[in-house]
Amino acid sequence: NSFGSNYCRLKLHHAEKEAFKLSQLSAQIARDVADKEPTPIVVAGSIGPTGEILEPIGNFTVSQAVEVFHEQAEGLKAGGCDILWIETISSLEEFGAAAQAADLVQMPFCGTMSFDTSGRTMMGITSVQFSNFIKNYSENLVAFGANCGVGASDLLRTILGFQNDSLPIIAKGNAGIPKYCKGKILYSGTPELMADYACLARDCGATIIGGCCGTTPTHLRYMHEALQTRPNRDIPTHQKIENVLGNFSSNFDGTGKTQKPSRISKRHNNR
Repeated sequence: NSFGSNYCRLKLHHAEKEAFKLSQLSAQIARDVADKEPTPIVVAGSIGPTGEILEPIGNFTVSQAVEVFHEQAEGLKAGGCDILWIETISSLEEFGAAAQAADLVQMPFCGTMSFDTSGRTMMGITSVQFSNFIKNYSENLVAFGANCGVGASDLLRTILGFQNDSLPIIAKGNAGIPKYCKGKILYSGTPELMADYACLARDCGATIIGGCCGTTPTHLRYMHEALQTRPNRDIPTHQKIENVLGNFSSNFDGTGKTQKPSRISKRHNNR
C-alpha cells in the first residue's frame, strides 16, 4: 500500500520525513508474503501522483517531482520490489517525472493514467496522446495502460483508443461505481461483472488485467477463472461493452469519436 508514500502526500499528515521508510516497509511486507508462496510472484511497488499541479499550469517543477518520486522509488527498491508501478497519473509531465525516477534507480516500470473526464485525464490527455508519448520513451518501461477512472465500461473504451503495438497494454478498472451507503463506500461491480470485464479487456487487447478501486480477492478469483476458462472473442464494439458492463459516463472517448447517447445520457441532458 505505497500509493501515497511520497513526500507531498505524507506532508498532509506531517509525515513527509518518513517517505523512504514507509515505501521500504510497504515493499518488505509484500515481499515477505510473496516469498511464502510456492510459485514465483512479482512484487510491484505502487507509485501514485504527488497531488501537486506541475508547470506550466501549476507551480510544481518537474525537477521537484523527480526528486519526490526518486525518494519513493529508492525506498521501494530497498524493500525488495521487482518492478515499479506508476499509476493514476493525469499529466504527461508528471508521468515523465515518475519515469525519470524509475530510470534513476534502474528498475523496470509499468505506467498507467486515469481517464475519467469524457475519455480524457483530469489534465486533458487522451488515450492517443498517452500512447504516442510513451513510444520509445524508456527501455525500462515494460507495459502501459489505464487504471481507475469512472467504471469498467469507460476504461475499456480507453483501451480501444490506445495506439501502440510495441508494448503490452494494462487494464485495471474499478469494480463498478462507488456509492455512499450507511456510512460506507460501496462499489456496484459484482464479481460476476468483473469476470465479464476481464474477458472483454482481453478482447480489447489488454494482456495485463486487474482491478483498481473496490476490487476484492473475490473479484480477482472470478476474473482469473473467467480468463482461464472462457475463449477469446472478437474485438468488442462500444455497444457490446455497454450491453455487458453498463452505460458509458459520457458520449465521447476523448479522441473525437462519439458514442450513441444512452437512455441515461438522454435523461441527464433533458434536465
